[in-house]
Amino acid sequence: MTLFSYKVFITSVEYMNFRKAAEKLGLTPSAVSHCISNMEEELGFPLFVRSKNRLSLTSNGELLLPYVRQLLMKEDEINSVVDDIKGVQRGTVKVGCFNTVCSRWMPQLVEEFHALYPDVAIEIYQGTYGNVSDWLENGEVDIGFLSASSAGKIPIELLYKDRLMAVVPKGFNTQKPETISIKELDGQQFVQPMENCDADSINLISESGIKTESKCHVVDDLSVLRMVESGFGVCILPKLVVDCFNVNVDVYPLEPETYRIIGVSCYEPSRNVPAVDRLYKMIVNKFSEFQ
Repeated sequence: MTLFSYKVFITSVEYMNFRKAAEKLGLTPSAVSHCISNMEEELGFPLFVRSKNRLSLTSNGELLLPYVRQLLMKEDEINSVVDDIKGVQRGTVKVGCFNTVCSRWMPQLVEEFHALYPDVAIEIYQGTYGNVSDWLENGEVDIGFLSASSAGKIPIELLYKDRLMAVVPKGFNTQKPETISIKELDGQQFVQPMENCDADSINLISESGIKTESKCHVVDDLSVLRMVESGFGVCILPKLVVDCFNVNVDVYPLEPETYRIIGVSCYEPSRNVPAVDRLYKMIVNKFSEFQ
């Protein structure tokens, strides 16, 4: 029995008329009738009761019908998977990310994705939160990493809690040996990242009400840490950032606990592309491994 025979059977059931089934399938009525007769001969029992104006199913035909439908549904599922695989196996996915994600997460993600889909190219665009937001909104990237505080109206899937840390020069006096309260930094000179680079730290300082001075506004994380190392001031950075560099400074968790929440965004039109959808799902499924 062939799948084509089952399709002829299902279409004949749908119309209960060989002529109309033939029109649907692009066949002649005699070809449809002949196909059904061959099925009945092979099965060893009739499927239809033939009358002058209309067909009706036999009891055996009714018993067989749901199984044939299931079989054809499986064929549709298989074809869908095949089409999906063909789509995933080629193309380009553009990913926008800020510094930490670019250095800490993307190498592993790219390696694992290429192992599954070697013919899909991944283009990485590194920039600030503001850059990534603009790229997502303009459609320049398919997937973008942001902090929740910088996402604005962009839909975001939250992935990772990255604790904010106080970074101070060696020998900085603290009230407790293992943590620093935000109030202890009141009046200190800060090495301040630019707003689009580290919105979370800037927001924390603003919300805490402490007074700060800042004569140094930089973009890259290493420059911030080197300035603190030289005694130029203090800073607040996420733990993932601090852990990237070997710098001679003291690092303390902030009290009360405050976090940068990292998330990933993918606009719906982009996710219609199979390769984009697969990388997005891989990112979401893997985030717990980064903790």
